[in-house]
Amino acid sequence: MSYPRYEIFKDNKGEFRFNLHSINYEIILISSEGYKEKNDCKMAILICQNHSPLDVNYDRRITHGGNYYFTLRSSNWKDIGRSEDYTTVSKRENGISAVKRDGKIKTVIDKS
Repeated sequence: MSYPRYEIFKDNKGEFRFNLHSINYEIILISSEGYKEKNDCKMAILICQNHSPLDVNYDRRITHGGNYYFTLRSSNWKDIGRSEDYTTVSKRENGISAVKRDGKIKTVIDKS
């Protein structure tokens, strides 16, 4: 059974990162940076959990190639997570809705 959750993992540089998975196991948000310490990654997840329900924390952007994406920002306006690229504004808004819905989930799976 799939359920919303954060997953912590190590990237190829040995840094800790997280992904937020939706109920259908799709990745709907990835960490904007790698963290040398696991506790820093956990703190970033906590920021996501607290900030994801509020629309003011989303920055809607367009790539140089014309695709749409969004970032979730912390209190100091630093990007904490990034979406995938979308082909339409509507799909980007659906992605934001999914993060608003699932981002507050407290389930964290450590795969590092």
